[in-house]
Amino acid sequence: MTMTTTFETVVIAGATGNLGYPIAEAFLNDGSYKIKILRQKPESKNEKAELLASKGAEIVYVDYTQKDDLVKVLKGTDVVVNTLNPSKMGDGFFSTQLSFLEAAKEVGVKRFIPSEFGCDYTPDNVHPLIEAKLKFQKELEKSGLEYTFIYTGVFHSYLHYFGFDIENKTALFYVDGNSKIAITSLADIGKYTVESLKLPEARNATIRVAGSTVTFNELLQMLEKATDSKWKVTEDREVRHRYRNKIEPIPSIVDDFKAFICENGEFSKLDNDKFSFTPRSLAECINTIVKKA
Repeated sequence: MTMTTTFETVVIAGATGNLGYPIAEAFLNDGSYKIKILRQKPESKNEKAELLASKGAEIVYVDYTQKDDLVKVLKGTDVVVNTLNPSKMGDGFFSTQLSFLEAAKEVGVKRFIPSEFGCDYTPDNVHPLIEAKLKFQKELEKSGLEYTFIYTGVFHSYLHYFGFDIENKTALFYVDGNSKIAITSLADIGKYTVESLKLPEARNATIRVAGSTVTFNELLQMLEKATDSKWKVTEDREVRHRYRNKIEPIPSIVDDFKAFICENGEFSKLDNDKFSFTPRSLAECINTIVKKA
């Protein structure tokens, strides 16, 4: 029989961000844990932080770059959930996660969930923009702390980032329209993260989940239906080739990353059946996005 670890206090870094906020909400809605939200010093007014505090979270300010500061605030913590955005932190992303890990190990944190929550990759197939994630994974695996790597595919509210422009009713396909991609709502990512703590199979493991797995053509059809419009579609399947070989017009590294995600957007297997809930339907998510656009 597999033994499960008991967790009481969960610390979430980056909880006022686009990803961190719904994860923090999911923990607060679950009600099983004491929740601490870390915010970078100096103190500042933040609407999302105030909302989380009103729901029972403790807001703590810390200097992410100072290990001693992190040690102080992580004492008594059972789980660290890092939702910091690597695209906003640049070269400091790895060092910041490493500081969290060193502090967590020093104070006896039981489980560390790093900032993953994206598409799958391997040492042989990783993009420069997320190499720091793989580098940190190796450090976490060596640390002796329990860990869970959670992959969720593309966030449903980020479809615009991958070529779907709702305002202008246009789509840019970086891959063949029959290629598939995994998509999950932010709210469901929060639920998966919470429930992973109660899942024996998530201990020292990689969890792959998705709200939906669809082709780009199917995704386009859903958007056309939701907007009651015929969209204009263009294709650019040479982005990665032009980027690697510096062929004009040379794409930016960000465009190359978008194409990389689209190329690697489908999981070979999913762990959805290990969880107790059914994720939101993609059609429902798309209708919500369209209404807000």
